[in-house]
Amino acid sequence: MTGLVYKSTGSWYTVKSEQGDFIECRMKGKFRIKGIKSTNPIAVGDIVDYELEESSDTVTGTIHNIHERKNYIVRKSVNLSHQMHIIASNIDRVFLLVTINNPPTTFNFIDRFLVTAEAYGIETILVFNKIDTFDEATLDEQLYMQHVYQEIGYKCLRVSSTEMKGIEKLKEMMIGKVSMFSGHSGVGKSTLVNAMEPSLHLKTKTISEASKQGQHTTTFAEMYDLSFDARIIDTPGIKGFGVVDMEPAEISGYFPEFFKLKDQCKFNNCVHKDEPKCAVKDALEKDEIAWSRYNSYLKLLEGDDENYRTDIHNEDRAISDENRK
Repeated sequence: MTGLVYKSTGSWYTVKSEQGDFIECRMKGKFRIKGIKSTNPIAVGDIVDYELEESSDTVTGTIHNIHERKNYIVRKSVNLSHQMHIIASNIDRVFLLVTINNPPTTFNFIDRFLVTAEAYGIETILVFNKIDTFDEATLDEQLYMQHVYQEIGYKCLRVSSTEMKGIEKLKEMMIGKVSMFSGHSGVGKSTLVNAMEPSLHLKTKTISEASKQGQHTTTFAEMYDLSFDARIIDTPGIKGFGVVDMEPAEISGYFPEFFKLKDQCKFNNCVHKDEPKCAVKDALEKDEIAWSRYNSYLKLLEGDDENYRTDIHNEDRAISDENRK
């Protein structure tokens, strides 16, 4: 029998059958030793083959095959820094929720996410949430951030769950697709899903004032069927986003505005750092490329994965302030 994984709790997987029934499944032990470098061999969004096992009280299943994935998105495993954790697979679109200061989402975090999504061939749309809470300075910062990404070609939306602004537009972009919502804890993912589909009653929590960072409410990724012909994968908030499985020479290819200029560099193996006659650095000096993007690129190139969420924040702000003078 074939089904779609809707939820993973580490050892059990909720699989929706082709008939629409939900079955709790485990996987055959051999999956764990097949040399898959991820901490979770099966992810939400996977299409799997399974066999039913009927005990006296419940019907469960055993997963024995995973179909080839169209794509997937990963982050570094929390405990095993050299392994990856597959967040979800077979995704049509990712909506990355961005908040300016409640909690702060930095350019560096967004760029890391976009690079990973580009590498795995998944379209990402930036959703600026909580626009009803903005004062003038915050609005200025949000519009600048939006401008940076729209200039590159990324789609951006501005929404407010509490005032239902932008919700219908967001729903239109999800029809007939499997979408994933992602972003830091506290950016309002669950609240936004509840605004679109109130019957789901996803758990929400307020921002922890002490840290201005969200408290985790979604523990495991989970897929939901929505009433307007859409599926959504709700994911745990991501504190840090390490880029995995990427060679330094590859990274610039996942910055679309860098990639467009690559052929104009003097050296075909230019990494846009110290080389002379580099088209990317020339564009940077002419303000045709955002300094925040180049800053993120250098950090990725240097493999600076640790503790960037807090220490990069003020640096990002300073760069964006400087560019707007």
